[in-house]
Amino acid sequence: MERYIYKGTKKLRCGYTTGSCAAAAAKAAAELLLTGTAGSYAEILLPGGERLSVPVNESRLTEHSAICSVIKDSGDDPDVTNGILILAEISLIPEEIKISGGQGIGIVTKPGLDQPVGESAINSVPRHMIKNALQEIAELHEYHGGFNVMISAPDGREIAKKTYNPRMGIQGGISIIGTTGIVEPMSSSALIETIRTEANIRRKEGLKTLLLTLGNYSEQFLKMRLPIPEEISVSCSNFIGEAIDIGISMGFSEILLIGHIGKMIKLGAGIMNTHSHTADGRMETLVTCGVLAGVPVPVLQKLPACVTVDSALEILKSAGYLNQTLEILLQRIEFHLKARVSDSVPIGAVIFSYQHEIILKTSQAEDLIQHIRKES
Repeated sequence: MERYIYKGTKKLRCGYTTGSCAAAAAKAAAELLLTGTAGSYAEILLPGGERLSVPVNESRLTEHSAICSVIKDSGDDPDVTNGILILAEISLIPEEIKISGGQGIGIVTKPGLDQPVGESAINSVPRHMIKNALQEIAELHEYHGGFNVMISAPDGREIAKKTYNPRMGIQGGISIIGTTGIVEPMSSSALIETIRTEANIRRKEGLKTLLLTLGNYSEQFLKMRLPIPEEISVSCSNFIGEAIDIGISMGFSEILLIGHIGKMIKLGAGIMNTHSHTADGRMETLVTCGVLAGVPVPVLQKLPACVTVDSALEILKSAGYLNQTLEILLQRIEFHLKARVSDSVPIGAVIFSYQHEIILKTSQAEDLIQHIRKES
């Protein structure tokens, strides 16, 4: 696909979603079934009104159906579904367009997702794209009946193990997704939508307290140190601010955030996106907290040269100023978290470091932990 965007100084090639693949494969299969031939490309209409030409990988006729496949091209995005084969099998029925999932397409098992429980994980936008593609073919060839569509992905079950699908209640395969039809490399919007989806599942499960974790370290900490089942947490990665906003908008009455100090320290400066490309500020924040804690200047001057927060904490510990500095840091983190929610709901944080056996809790964190325990 020859469409590009710039991220910083890098020119990155865009790709297309599994939804676009399914629509293109379905259109090619319908054409093959109605005419006996299929082109090497299928042109589909994207939700935004643009048209996209997608290469068709393979086409074949069976006794009662036609099958076409498309290879997913994610462009320069590091997507685990890149290169996966998406197939559409089309047969004719008297009326309507019926869409289902076959091999390698997941089944929805929890409420709160785009499709109801028990349905194939083919989201509403791709479903609309598939129907539109088939209606175009039907009109072109003056066909007035319906289509039965089965979308499959032979490697979908294995690929799904590398995604959030099992955690979100989609079992047995991948999802057919996409809101624009186009994959923009390194886009944060898809990750934020994953947070929104997972939070919505927790809300539908009846949880009132949103438990946010930052990734593997946080989830390991839950298993080892806190009596809370990790499956009720929502992973927000670097998008702490967006996850908090999502929690507020969905009506959670409380929010608890758990994370390693290496990332959580940035909250002390009000940095709510902890990705290093967005902002660092770790040592600057620690130096500021050290100043407020009365750490001598010669000690503070050693901190900016540290590569990790843990190594900087070792310097403060050796000088006898670790606890005072961390107390100031905890106050700053709590201040910025409360500012983010405008004091609309109780919010707290648990910050840890394995290397220094540190577990810090903001003033409301312990109460929130107990609330989560009761809910779970």
